[in-house]
Parts: sequence; structure tokens; C-alpha cells
Amino acid sequence: MNYWTDFLNNYVLWAAGLGWASAQIIKTIIDFAMNGEINLERLFGSGGMPSCHSATVCALATAAALYYGVGSFEFAVSTVIAIIVMYDARGVRRESGQQAEILNQIMHFIHTKNPGEIKFTHDNLKELIGHTPLQVFLGGLWGIGSAFITFEIFYS
Repeated sequence: MNYWTDFLNNYVLWAAGLGWASAQIIKTIIDFAMNGEINLERLFGSGGMPSCHSATVCALATAAALYYGVGSFEFAVSTVIAIIVMYDARGVRRESGQQAEILNQIMHFIHTKNPGEIKFTHDNLKELIGHTPLQVFLGGLWGIGSAFITFEIFYS
């Protein structure tokens, strides 16, 4: 078989890619609706509604279930990875973003009270890197739907 043909016809990979890309586009549209301006960071960055991490790994696991079956090695591995990624997005990464927000406030306070006394060498820390439980849940649902849509495209 041809490597590139196999790669381009990989349903499971396409499902994960559609889950990620469509969630990123939706996240950018939601951000635009809420803030009134297009922020391209939302198109490629992490954090926000819906979770593209959850959408990607849930699309991957669902596609593996549809293609290989729920008793397969592929489904088992992708499901475990999905659980870890979603837990991390909601837990560790969200808490890191909250800590960054507090550190940014502290840096701003110190700089405004004593300008020039302490030199900060970096811009503000990125605050929007994790997800709320709702963002993770809706991203997961979006990913599951993306896998079913991709399955229909490939096999109808």
C-alpha cells in the first residue's frame, strides 16, 4: 500500500483533526461574540469554550470505537489517553492558569508601586490555559459528534 494514501485515508486521524479544528473555530467565534473582536490566539491557543483538547481526544476514542470496536486495543489506549488529557485540562492546567492570573496581579502591583525597582523580563504569564468542567464536558461531546460526522463522510 501507498504510505500517503493510507495516511490521507486514515479515518481515525481525520476524526481527531476535525474535532480539534472545529472546536478551535467555535472557540474563536464564541470569543468574538463575547468580546467584539477577533482574537487569533483563540484559533490556535489553549483554554476557552469548548475544550479542543477534549474534542480531539474524544473524537479519537469515538473513532477508534466505531472503526476498531470497543473491545480493541486502539479504543482502550485512546480512551485512557482521553481520560488523562481531560483530567489534566480541567485540573492541573486550569490551576496553572489561575496561579498565572494571581502572579500577573502581583507583578502589576509591584511594578506600579515601585516602577523600575524590579525588572520583569517577560510579558504577562498566559492565564487562559485550562478549562472549566463545563468546557471539558462540551468539548468531549463535540468530539464525539465530530467522530460520527467523519464516519458518515468516510463510510456513507
